[in-house]
Amino acid sequence: MPPIVSIRGVGKTYPNDFVALKSVDLDIDRGEIFALLGPNGAGKTTLINIICGIVNMSRGVILADGHDIVKDFRGARSKIGLVPQELSTDAFETVWSTVTFSRGLFGKKANPAHLEKVLRQLSLWDKKASKIMTLSGGMKRRVLIAKALSHEPTILFLDEPTAGVDVELRHDMWKMVRELRDNGVTIILTTHYIEEAEEMADRIGVINKGALIVVEDKSTLMRRLGKRQLEIVLRDPLAKLPDGLGDNVSLSKDGSVLTYSFDVQTAETGIAPLLAQLGKLGIDFKDLRSKESSLEDIFVGLVHGEKS
Repeated sequence: MPPIVSIRGVGKTYPNDFVALKSVDLDIDRGEIFALLGPNGAGKTTLINIICGIVNMSRGVILADGHDIVKDFRGARSKIGLVPQELSTDAFETVWSTVTFSRGLFGKKANPAHLEKVLRQLSLWDKKASKIMTLSGGMKRRVLIAKALSHEPTILFLDEPTAGVDVELRHDMWKMVRELRDNGVTIILTTHYIEEAEEMADRIGVINKGALIVVEDKSTLMRRLGKRQLEIVLRDPLAKLPDGLGDNVSLSKDGSVLTYSFDVQTAETGIAPLLAQLGKLGIDFKDLRSKESSLEDIFVGLVHGEKS
């Protein structure tokens, strides 16, 4: 099955010679949740805006559900829904009027049944007659998603979908995004919340300085780049790190914990020799704790490595 979004050689250079995007190649599979991560100014929003037709690319080709976004703009745009980061809606319109108008902008015939389905799915049906100005921030964000889904797109872009919402609502929106994916919508999201990508994404792309550093299945990325740490809680604190324990061992500031970092994919972890060496040195311990790297650790490592 061909990818639902195909990006080939896409770049963006502004008149002042600032290169916002280098030559980006990326395929997004139908029915997946793809998370695009990167620091501020990395090019995330530029790439999304190009795909959605808001910004013109300097070079390259993009197909959205089989439609060239330049040669067949209308066909491509009809397949795309965009939920921007900013809460920009007409405060004096009702929820129903807003989503109805949004559907009409795409030349779609009236379909009250579809709009009702969307509003119910987003827990907005009981608010359909409410003016936007009366809604909470979380509800306004749901209205933006309803607008983006009003014309029945197959691709939904979420730009920082949970920015500024509380933790409880964030988890509710994670659940909602999964349900959208289960209903056949391909989701592409940008986020600053690493746990959001770790919780939801099927695949993850990391972008920095306008270039994609890595694109990987989340589980594969965690296995390939993840590190595990063994914390050795000492019975008696040490004044300094003893010689002969290796470069992967560090001592906490209070001298009470030794931390050993190792690659999860190696056949030999090196734990047994380390513990044997501690025994030879007469260093006794009272507890062992294992900790795996989070996606945030991996992300920071990738970006730091790209900068260096």
